[in-house]
Amino acid sequence: MQGRDNPRILSLAELPVGVSARVVAVQGSGAVTRRLMEMGIVPGVPVRVIKAAPLGDPLQVLVRSYHLALRIAEANTITVVAINDE
Repeated sequence: MQGRDNPRILSLAELPVGVSARVVAVQGSGAVTRRLMEMGIVPGVPVRVIKAAPLGDPLQVLVRSYHLALRIAEANTITVVAINDE
């Protein structure tokens, strides 16, 4: 049964500006994926999209108390679940 507590799973690129989320997975197997994980984007970490560039690419993301610029292609490889800030 799905209720209002059912988590909303989406890619980081789809996350609206200002909404907090928690990383579920980082897909891929290349150097970019490894580098994202080295920068602290690992499952369980809270993230938030701060803003997007005028044409939508790149995104400014807050992760582990620092701001990171990610391309849309990179953000699409990061699966997140939206969380409520209570």
